Amino acid sequence: MKVLGSLLEAGRIRVYSCDSAAGRLWTDRDASGAHKAWFQNRFDAYVTEELVPAIRQDTGEPGIEIIAAGASLGAFQTLASVCRHPEIFKLGICMSGTYDFGRWMGGAHTLDYHYASPLHFLPHLPEGEQLTRLRSRFLILATGNGDYEAPWESFWVADALGRKGVPNRVDVWEGYRHDWMTWRDMLPQYLEKHA
Repeated sequence: MKVLGSLLEAGRIRVYSCDSAAGRLWTDRDASGAHKAWFQNRFDAYVTEELVPAIRQDTGEPGIEIIAAGASLGAFQTLASVCRHPEIFKLGICMSGTYDFGRWMGGAHTLDYHYASPLHFLPHLPEGEQLTRLRSRFLILATGNGDYEAPWESFWVADALGRKGVPNRVDVWEGYRHDWMTWRDMLPQYLEKHA
């Protein structure tokens, strides 16, 4: 929290963090792909039906729009939250994202997976209220190009968003690797600009 200290002290942000039970399950080799995708959708329901109302109650602002941020598997969660619920989330800060979870599905492509994965449901998102709201949101896709990073996945997401007219930007951080120190540098800069 030290890196966000000035923003917290100035009252510009409040920080809420939740455990990523879904993230841990995705990498569990013993769980089936179908169960992982099903659980991902239960996690999404927890965020929207329990966590968001708790945040709004704590802030005293029932209609507050939230900035979502996450790194690695959390970037997927951030992207999914903004794309699925643009009425709640106004901005997504996705850092060092892993977005194609097909590698953990064991060859299955279930309906749960389709609706959990923005790379899969975005191309089929019809014109309507959700897409209209999503076009008024912004997604930052920040990625390093050092060890263990996959910048091409950020560009895949940017292409899927762009084809639907959703504002986004890919920022490649030269020489940064997939590491906590990278995200400690990234997050304060984006919050300073957008919070």
